[in-house]
Amino acid sequence: MNIFEHLKQVKIIGLEISGFDISITNGVLIGFLAAVLVILFFLAAANQAKLKPTFIQTIAEYLIQFVKDEMLSPLGEEAYAWLPFIVSIFCFILFCNLLGLIPGVVPPTSNINFTAMLAVIVFFTVQITGVVRQGPVGYVKSLIPQGVPSLLIPFLLPIEIIGQFARPFSLAVRLFANMFAGHAIILTLIGLIFVFQSYLIVPFPVLGNVAIMAFEVFVSFIQAFIFAFLASSYIIGAVRTEH
Repeated sequence: MNIFEHLKQVKIIGLEISGFDISITNGVLIGFLAAVLVILFFLAAANQAKLKPTFIQTIAEYLIQFVKDEMLSPLGEEAYAWLPFIVSIFCFILFCNLLGLIPGVVPPTSNINFTAMLAVIVFFTVQITGVVRQGPVGYVKSLIPQGVPSLLIPFLLPIEIIGQFARPFSLAVRLFANMFAGHAIILTLIGLIFVFQSYLIVPFPVLGNVAIMAFEVFVSFIQAFIFAFLASSYIIGAVRTEH
């Protein structure tokens, strides 16, 4: 028995367009569910908006204020323009992570293809924003720190460009590795029951899983925060023209 089969992506609806496999898997379905839950959460908060905030409204307002203050504060008033994007990323990843803690549910964020897709979205958003805001030449110039001698620019520029392309790789792998590792530990502990085939061993994996699950809730929040925070820092670097 391979316990890690539970983390495999299983095709639910097979789809192929022009040779590209765009099949709907169990992970994709959970991603759709997470997106729907995020939308319903903010719709509920907006529909119940009152001077004396409801519980859902309080959470939504605190979340938005937290993202603005902790991630986008360097942008000043322009932070409001980026709030929907960063809040959506944070909430979507968080809901995906938390849904993955439900027994039998495959977390989308434990799939490198899923996290790579999110990272690529952030990458193109940053690059397009930088080019539109500063112009192609100005954006390339902004990659070089001020005060660098002209002789070093031919050496530094390729490094900076490679660093730009390394960012989505880092975002994707960090989120994937952390979420996959947590679920791998949970499945490994469960597997001990089948390995030893003894009722005496059952309490230890169960207690261990309770502790790991509690820690995974914390990790789910942290990883969503880190992804959104790094995305924000990249956007700030592309938006701000002073370097």
